[in-house]
Amino acid sequence: MRRTKKTKSPALERNLARMAFRAREASRVLASLSTKKKNEVLCAMGSALLEHMGAILEANKKDVARAAKKGLSKAFLERLTLNEKRVCEMAESLGEVSKLEDPVGAEIKTWSRPNGLLISKVRVPIGVILVIYESRPNVTSDCIGLCFKSGNAVILKGGSDAIGSNAAIFGILQKVVEREGIPADAINFVKTTDRRAVDMLLQMDQQINLVMPRGGEALIREVRDKSKIPVIKHYKGVCHIFVDKSADAAMAQKIVLNAKVQRPAVCNAVETLLVHQDIAGSFLPVMAEALQRAGVEIRGCRRTRQIVRGIGRATEADWYAEYLDLILSVKVVKDVREAIDHINRYGSSHSDAIVTQDQQNAELFLKDVDSACVYVNASTRFTDGYQFGLGAEIGISTDRLHARGPMGLEELTTYKYEIRGTGQIRE
Repeated sequence: MRRTKKTKSPALERNLARMAFRAREASRVLASLSTKKKNEVLCAMGSALLEHMGAILEANKKDVARAAKKGLSKAFLERLTLNEKRVCEMAESLGEVSKLEDPVGAEIKTWSRPNGLLISKVRVPIGVILVIYESRPNVTSDCIGLCFKSGNAVILKGGSDAIGSNAAIFGILQKVVEREGIPADAINFVKTTDRRAVDMLLQMDQQINLVMPRGGEALIREVRDKSKIPVIKHYKGVCHIFVDKSADAAMAQKIVLNAKVQRPAVCNAVETLLVHQDIAGSFLPVMAEALQRAGVEIRGCRRTRQIVRGIGRATEADWYAEYLDLILSVKVVKDVREAIDHINRYGSSHSDAIVTQDQQNAELFLKDVDSACVYVNASTRFTDGYQFGLGAEIGISTDRLHARGPMGLEELTTYKYEIRGTGQIRE
């Protein structure tokens, strides 16, 4: 069959270029807004979501029904679905962001030079941020709130399966922005489901300053490969929990269950459990029974399968796997050092935890595990901007530049140097 060339769409490209240009212009207005005004608008946004909850849920119901008809996975549908609780959490998140300290204009450091120059390093907004995301409608309000408070204009490109939900949330929030006398282009939503729109936006490096892709690994890699704009990302969340020989068994069981079962379809859910060989014989049978009662499929190493009969065999691929489902790989290790080496080899630098009463092992784990978030005696499910007290998050980064872990207001700023003199010239 003869392959046809992908047709261009000049009209779409013009519309997107116009959107990016207007966002750039609006970002300059946002950068100079007072903290008081930003907080008032954020609170009004939260109230508007609650006031129009019915419209949001109705739009979401249609999105979920369409996605279910397409046979999309249970994990996907779970991420897509909104309910009253989740809409209330979206509104609460906007309220929390309004209470946070405004990073814009904050002095990071100030010093003077022998020649009398006074130099200040001051936080400023990044500018225009493009967020490309898939099935979670709450991302729409979270990103709008964080970008608005940090003085950045935002362009949102959500997935086609959540188009109705995202459009409903965006429309409600944009009306608040307009009503408050702020340029409507401070927040932008790409309404088309045409996939070419993303490719076009990723070339607009003169107007857009940063790209945040949120979704599956395939989406994130595609954005990284095509973008002319700097990208902050994490590819996947292969999170681990290591149960040390000194661990409180009841605490460990509670943490593992929470990290795997509470919301298995998210990136901070645990995917691999590592257990010290000295307690494997007593801990694993009880832990496996609790996991299986919760519907978890267990895939174990040879030693694990000797202790827990009837479970599947973990292959090399399982140690790298992000299941996003009720599946857990389990391995018995000889000590904390082997656990750390396993995590650094197979992990994704996202979130990893140790359960232990040994302070020396805890500190070694914190120091040597090369991940954005490292826990002692707590669930990996806390890797979340809201849980960290950041109000919300625009995403989670496993990069090293310029942000790592959950990204809140401070991570949505850069800095500039302000230099004050009294006529100095360089000799």
